[in-house]
Amino acid sequence: MSAFHDHSHGHHHHHIDPKSGDRRVIWAVAVNLFLTLAQILGGVVSGSLALIADAIHNFSDAISLIIALLARRISRRPRDDSMTFGYGRAEVVAALVNYTTLFVIAFYLIAEAVMRLLDPPGVEGWIVVIVAGIALLVDVVTAMLTFAMSKQSLNIRAAFLHNVADALGSVAVIFAGTLILLYNWRLIDPLVTLGIALYILWHAGSDVMPVIRILMLGSPVAPDLDAVRQSVRGEADVEDLHHLHLWQIDERRTAFEAHLVVQDGADFARVTDRVKTMLAERFGLRHVTLELETPQSGCADRDAAEFSREARPTG
Repeated sequence: MSAFHDHSHGHHHHHIDPKSGDRRVIWAVAVNLFLTLAQILGGVVSGSLALIADAIHNFSDAISLIIALLARRISRRPRDDSMTFGYGRAEVVAALVNYTTLFVIAFYLIAEAVMRLLDPPGVEGWIVVIVAGIALLVDVVTAMLTFAMSKQSLNIRAAFLHNVADALGSVAVIFAGTLILLYNWRLIDPLVTLGIALYILWHAGSDVMPVIRILMLGSPVAPDLDAVRQSVRGEADVEDLHHLHLWQIDERRTAFEAHLVVQDGADFARVTDRVKTMLAERFGLRHVTLELETPQSGCADRDAAEFSREARPTG
């Protein structure tokens, strides 16, 4: 299960201080940009195309971290008239951008691996293996800077996965390069590359689903919509509910709205307060909008009532 499948209860998480988190990301960006320059210089000096290609990979890491950092900053802006829910989804959009580039990288690696299987390349020499070792060290430092944050944020997790993919690439260069130089087994390079590409696809494919769910206004995995529905129906004076919507504003805030049909003569204010208190205590739902009706008044929004009847599970 993804680390982000229970963000409806995000208020239980212990979050890293935003400024401290920003500093970690800035350091990770700086380290990756420094490595990119070093690899380009190494590639030019040694005449190694492989090193320059790896430098571009590390530059993509730095870019993904910059996107993540900008999104973190934007997401903390206060809500205004143009963004009444606030800017929290900036991080979700950034995560989608970074996951999309991961898919592109994975498919590119698959194409490269297939081409190399058909025509195994020559070997650039030990300098490539040595620089790949330095790259791996930088990737490990970046991973250490962002690992804890990646558990709390879809946005940082996408950038972290970029880094993991790059670290695996460095491991592949070291492992395959050493075997080629010692035993001239050239097929190991494309085979390892293919394995890494499939690993990236598998991880990105599973981790991108919560991002898509949020952007598509899908119901969160938790709390369960049916459990919420039954609990609201179980409250005193509530006869039924329709026009029911449960969706994630961002990965830490879940919103709920519904039309409640209450008994004639019920105290609307008291029913509203009881239901909101129950939803907050039992399901952690604090962004709640309720519209109360009676059987006699009927629903003001007929389309919503019709939709709710059609969507209601039978049995």
